[in-house]
Amino acid sequence: MSDVFYRPPEENAVDAIEEIRAELDMFDDWMERYQYIIEMGRKLPAFPQEWQDDSHRVPGCQSQVWLEAKEEEGALFFAGASDAAIVQGLVALLLRVYSGRTSADILQTEPVFLHDLGLVKALSTNRGNGVEAMAQAIRQRAARNAA
Repeated sequence: MSDVFYRPPEENAVDAIEEIRAELDMFDDWMERYQYIIEMGRKLPAFPQEWQDDSHRVPGCQSQVWLEAKEEEGALFFAGASDAAIVQGLVALLLRVYSGRTSADILQTEPVFLHDLGLVKALSTNRGNGVEAMAQAIRQRAARNAA
């Protein structure tokens, strides 16, 4: 099942955030950016049906969102999915930043980039709160791992 865990192309979270910023800046408006984010979500590895349950569900999201993590060679790798296309894209964006990083790196990477990229402001209030809840769930998993 290791192929369900996302492996980002960038070496670290800072590079991932900068790449995402550059990619989003290529588009003139948020409708085009949303489409790009949705495409990111479509490229995520398939999330196993048996993990789409309450024990994997992220609380605080309007849509259903599921996350799973595993530790490998000192890094945490995440798998994720949602039942909504735009939210699946937001999952992909977060996994690109946080998956494959050490717990310390995850905890040092505050989710302020969601605001810096203009994402939280561009989303509905519920979706903005949801993406922040997803980031917090990832960071809580890293904190448990680091303890």
